[in-house]
Amino acid sequence: MTAAHEKGFFTEENSVEVVTGRNADARNERLKFAMEVITRKLHEAVKEIEPTQDEWFEAIMFLTRTGHLCTEWRQEFILLSDVLGVSMLVDAINNRKPSGASESTVLGPFHVADAPELPMGANICLDHKGEDMVISGRVLDTRGRPLADAVLDVWQANDEGFYDVQQKGIQPDFNLRGVFRTGPDGRYWFRAVKPKYYPIPDDGTVGKLLGALGRHPYRPAHLHYIIRADGFETLTTHIFDPDDPYINSDAVFGVKESLLAEFRKVDDPKRASALEFAGPFWEVEHDFVLAPE
Repeated sequence: MTAAHEKGFFTEENSVEVVTGRNADARNERLKFAMEVITRKLHEAVKEIEPTQDEWFEAIMFLTRTGHLCTEWRQEFILLSDVLGVSMLVDAINNRKPSGASESTVLGPFHVADAPELPMGANICLDHKGEDMVISGRVLDTRGRPLADAVLDVWQANDEGFYDVQQKGIQPDFNLRGVFRTGPDGRYWFRAVKPKYYPIPDDGTVGKLLGALGRHPYRPAHLHYIIRADGFETLTTHIFDPDDPYINSDAVFGVKESLLAEFRKVDDPKRASALEFAGPFWEVEHDFVLAPE
């Protein structure tokens, strides 16, 4: 005897109803809902594309090869999610902010826990390579009040586009990383070097897909921040160089207009000397606004 949720025999026309009907007794309602949506959208795509058997098998093999590339230190499926814009969409949905609060963006794969806490103004560039830069600003609440004891975890790539963890033995450990804590005025400042654009790993299935689609693998120059303060939502974000050649075509869609900072070149020998810089330097000033919990 056919149960009420069994919708009969499978046909091209009723494929969604038949497949989702089998899930009627799912114990997890969230899973049931998700699979209904995924099944419906997937079947819609297949019906619109009408892939050949060979094309569908190639799609399956693409996913198989993607899985084979995943290791403890490489996650090709996350990379695939990134270049399809899904990572940024999930981030946006889970980080909707009240008016005036700073926007978030993706964490990225190169954050390192337990970076050293440094005195305000410290230079996080340990090998002194690259164009000097000073970064400053305030951490505020949505009413514009400064937040004391806000903790900023900052990190960046060097002037060649590499993070320290990518160049063990070449860059010092914790190069271009540091943790800072704001004072009563909510201000922060530290010294670093001007970051450079760099490619995401493009030697695997995701890189081949980008090439087939006529897309480049580059991320525009940016600095990473994780900002925490008691009573406020943690903010994971970047600031970007608006003059970077890839600012309008970030491979992982991480750029938001509100995260564009002004990178100003400063030629002031007196200020350079006070900052212990040898010559002209870059200056960035950018405030962050945290949303209440």
